[in-house]
Amino acid sequence: MPPAVGGWLMASGGSSATYGAKDIQVLEGLDPVRKRPGMYIGSTGLNGLHHLIWEVVDNSVDEAMAGHCTTITVVLHGDGACSVIDDGRGIPVDPYPSGPHKGKSALEVVLTVLHAGGKFGGEGYKVSGGLHGVGVSVVNALSTRLLAEVDRDGSRFRQEFVNGGTPKGGLKKIGPSPGRNRTGTRITFMPDPTIFVAEGTEFVPRTVTDRLQTIAFLNRGVIVQFVDERPGKEQKVTFQYKGGIVDFVKHLNASREALFSKVAHYEASEADQTLDVAIQWNTGYNEGIYGYANGISTVEGGMHVEGFKTALTSVVNKYARAQNLLKEKDDNLTGEDIREGITAVVAVKLREPQFEGQTKAKLGNVSMRSFVQKETNARLEEWMLENPTEANRIVKKAIAAAQARVAAKNARNAVRRKTALAGAGMPDKLKDCTSTDASETELFIVEGDSAGGTAVDARDPRTQAILPIRGKILNVERARLDKMLKNTEIQTLTLAIGGGIGNEEFDATKARYHKIVILADADVDGSHIRTLLLTFFYRQMRPMVDAGYIYIAQPPLYSTEVGKEKIYLKDDAAKARFLADHPHHKKEFQRLKGLGEMDWQELRQTTMDPSSRTLLRVSVEEAAVAEDVMSVLMGDDVESRKKFIQTNARDVRNLDF
Repeated sequence: MPPAVGGWLMASGGSSATYGAKDIQVLEGLDPVRKRPGMYIGSTGLNGLHHLIWEVVDNSVDEAMAGHCTTITVVLHGDGACSVIDDGRGIPVDPYPSGPHKGKSALEVVLTVLHAGGKFGGEGYKVSGGLHGVGVSVVNALSTRLLAEVDRDGSRFRQEFVNGGTPKGGLKKIGPSPGRNRTGTRITFMPDPTIFVAEGTEFVPRTVTDRLQTIAFLNRGVIVQFVDERPGKEQKVTFQYKGGIVDFVKHLNASREALFSKVAHYEASEADQTLDVAIQWNTGYNEGIYGYANGISTVEGGMHVEGFKTALTSVVNKYARAQNLLKEKDDNLTGEDIREGITAVVAVKLREPQFEGQTKAKLGNVSMRSFVQKETNARLEEWMLENPTEANRIVKKAIAAAQARVAAKNARNAVRRKTALAGAGMPDKLKDCTSTDASETELFIVEGDSAGGTAVDARDPRTQAILPIRGKILNVERARLDKMLKNTEIQTLTLAIGGGIGNEEFDATKARYHKIVILADADVDGSHIRTLLLTFFYRQMRPMVDAGYIYIAQPPLYSTEVGKEKIYLKDDAAKARFLADHPHHKKEFQRLKGLGEMDWQELRQTTMDPSSRTLLRVSVEEAAVAEDVMSVLMGDDVESRKKFIQTNARDVRNLDF
C-alpha cells in the first residue's frame, strides 16, 4: 500500500494474527516531522531548537553562494519568534506547474512538502549547503506560526501558516516591494513549545552569533547581522569579512601566539568544484584543521581534509630536504609533527556533495581528495619558496615536535613498563564494575576521595565504575604529551579508560567504557575541574567526544520539600519554573554546595540512577567554534578569557559545547 504523495507509512501495534491494512497509518504532509522531530532536527533540546534557525539561514547562504544575496539578518523578537531576512532572489511564488501540487504557489509547496526545493536538480543552485537537511518545511512543521514574505518582480507576497504548517489562506499580493527593485525573503517563525519541552524555546545568543560569524567568514564580503530585541538582552552585531577565511584563521589564532604574522592563502577551481585554503601556525601544540563543504562544517573531516594533509606532509618534507634543514640521515617528519600548532581552514564547494559518517559531516567525494592534494602540492610549495623566513620556522617547529614525539614515546613506554612491573593493569584508585561489556559500562570521574566514597556506595557495581581524582588535573592546553604522561592523574585516567592517549594513537574501540561521566560539584571549583577534564578529552581523546561517549552529570543545586516529599532542582531556571508552578510554596530551599553534602541514597536518586538522572552528552557541532572557546578558556590570553566569561555568563547553561 503506497503512501500518498508527501506521506509516510507507519505500523501501529497489534498481534501478527490481527495485523492488517487497518493497522497501517498514513502520515500526510508534515505529520511525520511532528511525530518524530528528532529524525529531522537531531533533538528536541537546545540543539534542535537552534537547528530551526540553521535550516532557514542555509537557504539564505545558498543564495549568497550563488551570488544573489549580499545581506543576511537574524532577528530574535521579544515574543520569542525568530526572523531570517535576506536580499536574495526570493522564493518563487508562481503556480506549481504539475503533479498533485499543481496550482499551488511554489512558496506554499516549499513550506508544506518535505524534500521540495530548488536543490534537487535544474539550474537553481550550482552548489548548495541545504542538501544535508530537509528544508524550511520542517521549520514550518515545528512552529505554532510561520509567516513568509517574499519580494519579487516589484511586489510583496505573503502567506501565513499555523499549528504545524497548516496554510491560513492562500498566497496574497499585499502591495509593492519597499525600495526600488527590492528582492528577497523574510521567514518569521514561532517554535512550538509542545515540541521543545525539554529545554524550552528560548534561543541562546552566543550559539546564534557563533554560527553567523562562521557564515560571514566563509562567504567573503557578505554582511551577516544578528539583532536581539528581547527585553534585557537587546544587542545588534554585524559580521563582514573582506578577507574571508584569512580573517577566519587570524580570528582563531587571536588568543594564541602566532609563529609568524603572515597567513598562507590560495584558491583554485576546476569544473564544478572550488578550493579556498588559509593556513597559519602558532607556538602551541594542538592541531586545528577545519574543513567545510558548501558551508557545512565537516567535523569528521573527509576527502578534502585528507587531500590537504597528504600534500602538506609531502610539501614540508620536500622543502626541508631542499633547504638542508633535514639531513640525509634524518627520518622524514611525520604529518603529526608538521601539524603541531597549525590552524588551517579548508573550504570547498562542489556540485553534488556526498556526506557520510556518524554525524553526516564527513565529505565522501573521492574526486575532491585528488583535487585538493594536487592544488596544495603546487600552491603551498610556491608559498614556502616565496616566504623562506616563515617556511624555515614551520620546519624548525616540526623538528622540535618530532623530538618531543620521541620523548613522548619513551614516556609511554615508561608508563607501560611501570604498570607491567606493578603487576596490575588498573590503577589502585579505580573501583571497577564487574561487567566487561563496554556498551553498558559507565566510568564516573569524581573529584576527591570523600565524594568518591559516596559515589561507590551509590553506584550499581555491575555497570558503574568510580575513579576519584585528586584536585585539578594538568591543563593540557599548555603542555606537550611527554609532560602530560608524567602527570599522575593523567596516567590514572589513561590506564582506567584504555585505548591509549593522543589523538593520533587513541582508539575509541578499545575504550573500556562507552560512558565517561564527569561528576563534579555545582560550584566554581567544580566548573574548573569539569573544564580541565573536557579539555583533556577534547585534546587527547577526541574520538571519545566524536563517538558521544563523554557526559556531564547534573547534580542538583537546590532541594526543598512538598508535603513529605523531597524535591531536587537542577539550577536557578528549574527553581524559577518550580515557583511558577507552586507560587505559594513556603518551605525553604537548601542550596547543595557539594556532592559531599548528599548521602549515597540522594546521590543515587538525583545523579547516578539511569532511571531518574539527567546527563549532558558532550558533542562538537562546530569544530572551529569549540577550538576557539577551548583556546580562550584554557590558554594564556587573560583578557580574552575575561571578555568571554563576561559576555556569556548569562548563557552558562550552553557553554559545555
